[in-house]
Amino acid sequence: MNARGTWSPDALAVRAAEAGTRADRILRASVDDLFLPDAARLGDRTRLTLHQMLRAMVAAIANDLRHQVAGQVGERGAAILTDHGRTFDRVVRAGTLRDDALIAEVIARVRQDLIGQALPIAVGSPDIPSLLVQLATSVDPGVAQAAQALLAADSRRRAALEQAQMTEADLPPALRPALVWSVAAAIRDGDDAEIDQALVAAAERRLATPFAGDGAEDAAMALARAVDARIAERAILLLDALGDRRLGLFIAVIAHGLRLSFGQVRAMTLEPDDDRLWLALRALELDRPVIARIGLALADADPARDIESLADQLDAIAAVSPAAARVALAPLALPDDFRRAIAALASASPTRPRGRDGEGAWR
Repeated sequence: MNARGTWSPDALAVRAAEAGTRADRILRASVDDLFLPDAARLGDRTRLTLHQMLRAMVAAIANDLRHQVAGQVGERGAAILTDHGRTFDRVVRAGTLRDDALIAEVIARVRQDLIGQALPIAVGSPDIPSLLVQLATSVDPGVAQAAQALLAADSRRRAALEQAQMTEADLPPALRPALVWSVAAAIRDGDDAEIDQALVAAAERRLATPFAGDGAEDAAMALARAVDARIAERAILLLDALGDRRLGLFIAVIAHGLRLSFGQVRAMTLEPDDDRLWLALRALELDRPVIARIGLALADADPARDIESLADQLDAIAAVSPAAARVALAPLALPDDFRRAIAALASASPTRPRGRDGEGAWR
């Protein structure tokens, strides 16, 4: 725009080119979205909550780094103390939030929380306390303490969901550095060696701080270990956990019973078409009626599940012996690196060894 407030030809050309590029980008994204299979499409609430949580996570890191830098360099750091609404967009453009492991973890947490919130409540009567309250008053001090810790952690998690908040402290340690450093780069404004050094120190301090997060997964696993449900108790405990809307405890009880990680069981529980969940329930020696009740509760909470398909498979699922189910799931208990190595070998093209055939010819 020139001094008289009109656009110059050059400026108009630049704006037209930018608008064309933006329109092309939006069109490509719309086409990609149009042909997404239904199984890969996020629900509207999941998408909204996910976006809000990612924004909150980036903002929390950025605000902490800015305040730390301000404390070191004073007014000279004022340039990076004002967000101007650019930090999140810069982190998105950098591609950090498109990291498969990072986004998979955040999506899993959001889906677990939303499905847990939507589970049908199945408390017997107003006079009967919920499962977790009963466990919190157990005569076993280990069980009582673990249940109280989960009550507190779940309360924090539910408050965070209502406010669409999440901190990178809730992420696995391996995922935190890339995100923190990306935010540090995004809040830079120009090249200033002193400010850069202050940012480095601030990011390193944040990464070195042993954040506790809300601890919901760890608390659920601790309670599952403390209860250590036997075969006869597992069905009741799993059904009560779902009826109490404690999906994390449901996952933890299965994980403890099969000696798998929370993340592995969470993945098979959240995926609507993952038959491994039914194998896991058979491996725990749950019978057909219990599996049907679990499937119905999850279907009520997650519209993506096909309850009719499960009904058609129930007889086949129940026919799988617990021993066979445990054998089928055994590879999950192997170390991650070992399983990846096995998968890499299995996916490699097999080479047929050269040798003599029956007639003595080389092949």
